[in-house]
Amino acid sequence: MRDPFLTAAIEEARKGLAAGGIPIGSVLVRNGEIIGRGHNQRVQHGSVIHHAEMNCLENAGRLPGRAYRECVLYSTLSPCSMCSGAALLYGIPKIVIGENLTFQGPEDYVRSQGVKLEIVNDEECIALMRDFIAAHPQLWNEDIGV
Repeated sequence: MRDPFLTAAIEEARKGLAAGGIPIGSVLVRNGEIIGRGHNQRVQHGSVIHHAEMNCLENAGRLPGRAYRECVLYSTLSPCSMCSGAALLYGIPKIVIGENLTFQGPEDYVRSQGVKLEIVNDEECIALMRDFIAAHPQLWNEDIGV
């Protein structure tokens, strides 16, 4: 049975894909409740920073620093350096990653900073990215800075 918060992140990824964007989704969970949702909106907003995790944190709104230390960040894909940095900056202690086979962010570094990573390698997360990368390699490369 899939974690309901990962399911919510996948729903966000599907929203992004349906809107013509990259299918990566994220949710921020505090004390068992989703307090932020987001999906990659670089294409939709012509943005260089609206990766799913950044969009999720933005949508959670301004929070006191201690609140982040009570959160779990869910992402359908291994967070990139920018998104991992945001999690480190705010002291988010755990990240649940839907998959890290199509892309792997700086996971070893994030772990070395005391963050617990849970890698799920969910088949739906993998399929969303594999299909997207095959269909839109140039857009994908742009997203990861290649």
